[in-house]
Amino acid sequence: MKRISILGSTGSIGTQTLDVVAMHPDQFIVDGLAAGSNTDLLLEQVRRFNPRRVSVSSKQHAEEIRSSLPAGVELFYGNEGLVEIAAGGEAETVVTALVGSVGLQSTLAAIEAGRHIGLANKETLVTAGHLVTELANRKGVKLLPVDSEHSAIFQCLNGENRADIASITVTASGGSFRDYTRDQLVNVTVEDALRHPNWSMGAKITIDSATMVNKGLEVIEAHWLFSLPYEKINVLLHPESIIHSYVEFCDSSIIAQLGSPDMRVPIQYALTYPNRWPSPASRLSLAEIGRLTFREMDYVRYPLLKLAIECGKAGGTATTAYNAANEVAVARFLRREIPFLRIEEIINEVLQRHENAVNPNLQQIEQCDAVTREIAAKL
Repeated sequence: MKRISILGSTGSIGTQTLDVVAMHPDQFIVDGLAAGSNTDLLLEQVRRFNPRRVSVSSKQHAEEIRSSLPAGVELFYGNEGLVEIAAGGEAETVVTALVGSVGLQSTLAAIEAGRHIGLANKETLVTAGHLVTELANRKGVKLLPVDSEHSAIFQCLNGENRADIASITVTASGGSFRDYTRDQLVNVTVEDALRHPNWSMGAKITIDSATMVNKGLEVIEAHWLFSLPYEKINVLLHPESIIHSYVEFCDSSIIAQLGSPDMRVPIQYALTYPNRWPSPASRLSLAEIGRLTFREMDYVRYPLLKLAIECGKAGGTATTAYNAANEVAVARFLRREIPFLRIEEIINEVLQRHENAVNPNLQQIEQCDAVTREIAAKL
């Protein structure tokens, strides 16, 4: 049986990870769960999966649930709690399903402790890809991608020589507003943005899908996961989300990974690699779908995707600033403080002020993140 811990157990990826665990109860032991403020759902998960260790976002939330926890369950809170769940206990694999750069410190701690990583927190590689990959290589730790796109590429490369890669292509659904013109985006609402046509995801990632920031973060993540230059990473609009991504090789052959849009498939593969087990996902019938469509990516329509790639090529703290500005801007949009298009304006304004630090250490990254958030919150 494999012992796992989940950082972000009450979020979209966290709950779907536990769906996979529930389908294979004889194969997994849940060692630790870390949640934010959704303590009611966390307590349900504790009762069902019997973890030995749990963590919540604050001391107040910890006190609220302390008396409701079964005897013997260790309770932690805050950033220190995340690190305890990530690096303490006996988990072999840690699924990092936190949203945003908050997952960086705990992911590094898990790698330092020799845990393999089921990586759903793309911001970890976006903000500190050079630190994370160097430490993982040094510790002999696997970074197993959970994002559907990166899992697809990972699967397409099984048994292949990395030197034979001509390019990889990350597919994009286009999000909630893929058929909108720029003019039509002026008055869109939060509710409009949260209606993703294909995937069931959390609020932040759904907004990122609508702005195409999510795809920009995925390009940066792919650069670090697969050690490829940005010139070999392409993005293609594919509204049906059936081809999750593909790889072209030097002989012009293309290998693609297809499936129904269900996050439990890449989650399970990260947990069971290199084995494949029965999945709760529905079977794909290409005959029923009938047709798959594709469109070239329009970088004028989606300027934040182009900006993300430019930041990736610049390296240093540029990607940290990009990510931090976006997290703040999206949070402000979700609170209805700013209109939708103001998200990209804030990110642009922040980056115009940014002084890039090349090859930053963790302290420089954290300082850049904090300063950027302060600027973005005041704009």
